[in-house]
Amino acid sequence: MAKKDDKKKAKGASPGGIVLAAHPRARRDIALAKGWGGLGVFALVVYLSVKAGVPAADALLRGIVFGMGGYVVGWGLAVAVWRHLALAEIEAARRRLRDAHQEQQRRLEAAAEGGGQGAG
Repeated sequence: MAKKDDKKKAKGASPGGIVLAAHPRARRDIALAKGWGGLGVFALVVYLSVKAGVPAADALLRGIVFGMGGYVVGWGLAVAVWRHLALAEIEAARRRLRDAHQEQQRRLEAAAEGGGQGAG
């Protein structure tokens, strides 16, 4: 029984929580940030290493190592940004629902007042 609970916790599925992996735009943008972060840092490090006179094999090795770091940094930054964006989307939806509910309540109250006056 405990192993099943551990598996659920390991997947990161929290009841009622925000899961960016389930958000289609966030998932796509995070994947793009990881890819461009890794490739960009790789290319920059290889270029700078070759320009500094480092042998090609060493320049490529440096590029791969730093490219992995760029991949992780890109992922971390994208997740941090999308956490805020997802919370902002939720807040905007909450406000729209609240405003729609208030408008509906106002209309119902106006209809109730108008209906009471016409009958008396």
